Amino acid sequence: MPTAPAASAAKAAPTATKATPQIQLIPATVDGALDAADEAVDLLLDSGRPPGEILVLTTGEQHPWAAHELSFGEASYWAQHDAGDDVFYAGADADRLKDRPVVVVAVNGGVNDAVARALPEAMGRAGTLLIVCGDPERINTLIGPGV
Repeated sequence: MPTAPAASAAKAAPTATKATPQIQLIPATVDGALDAADEAVDLLLDSGRPPGEILVLTTGEQHPWAAHELSFGEASYWAQHDAGDDVFYAGADADRLKDRPVVVVAVNGGVNDAVARALPEAMGRAGTLLIVCGDPERINTLIGPGV
């Protein structure tokens, strides 16, 4: 007697959905975005947030910390990132970044297309909190209200 085809044993794995991080906007000029990001990091650290949970991204010039660390070579710079022990600073367009619970973005320049791509990517990297430091009008124009 023929048997009915067995149901596939391989079922689709449930899709894990990542919670949307809380978003905070700190109004700042292009020239003041790095300072605002540094102040946000200081407040996070002062409130007890472990340094290794914080990633700071820039859309324009590199943060001075990143520029300094890169002067010792890419290998050393990325080894610090991979260790995950401290606040890490990088350009928003870096492709080796790992997700962290908190992402701070300094909108300190950059062309509109790059900024428009960087903000959603930063949101995807942030586990619980995304802080954006920049001109609210520019940010809302580029990606719409809500950030």
